[in-house]
Amino acid sequence: MMQTLRKIRCFLLDMDGTIYLGNSLLPGAREFISLLADRGLEYIFLTNNSSRDKGAYVEKLAAMGIKARSDQVLTSGEATAIYLQGIKPGAKVFLLGTPSLAREFAAHGLQLVTREQSPDYVVVGFDTTLDYQKLWDVCDLIREGTEYLATHPDINCPLEGGRYMPDAGSIIAFIEASTGRRPKVIGKPHREIVEAAFTRTRARPWEIAIVGDRLYTDIAMGIDAGLKTVLVLSGESREEDLADTPFPPDYVFKSVAELAAALGGN
Repeated sequence: MMQTLRKIRCFLLDMDGTIYLGNSLLPGAREFISLLADRGLEYIFLTNNSSRDKGAYVEKLAAMGIKARSDQVLTSGEATAIYLQGIKPGAKVFLLGTPSLAREFAAHGLQLVTREQSPDYVVVGFDTTLDYQKLWDVCDLIREGTEYLATHPDINCPLEGGRYMPDAGSIIAFIEASTGRRPKVIGKPHREIVEAAFTRTRARPWEIAIVGDRLYTDIAMGIDAGLKTVLVLSGESREEDLADTPFPPDYVFKSVAELAAALGGN
């Protein structure tokens, strides 16, 4: 099993709960990235967290001592913008998202509009600037028949000290309770985000592994896409969750530090 893992040429790396928790780098994460770089292996930071744009993630990683180019970071927010621009260039979007996500959408040529400007799409992201009026407007637009997308389905975002912050999935649940509608989701575990990641690597699917802390997003996506799947228990998932999961990973490690040791880094 370890020999198969050592043949991986590209690692798709979740960030929240895998590389860091909140603003704290997880033990061994910097050394794990250095190991990949030293061996000439490709790696792409693939995060469902759409509250920041890729530039902000590059800066955050740099502040933690991890170098990453902008093309090595793919967020569910950017993947959603790429998807929309592909099906309707210059589409009008009513966005439930942070200013960072708004900048990401604008950079991809999408128009951010108000409810009164007849948007083509409603898009829900991880909006830490959320207020009740925005939720109300979104629900009205969805009831009126506006197409409805979400960047990702994560219910909670893990933080330091075993704490959690309600994520986009919690906002989706609120909207569903009011409208009865579920969105088309672009981020993990869905194909749109992994297909965007494929364009950034020379590796073939069977030479790629996804490393993450969530069974229902990271591992589910990897299984669907034919990738090797690596669960780390440093974020949301716990060992007891493996007993009855419909998304069994190929490998389970306590952290990326333990993964690095298995790859021969220690």
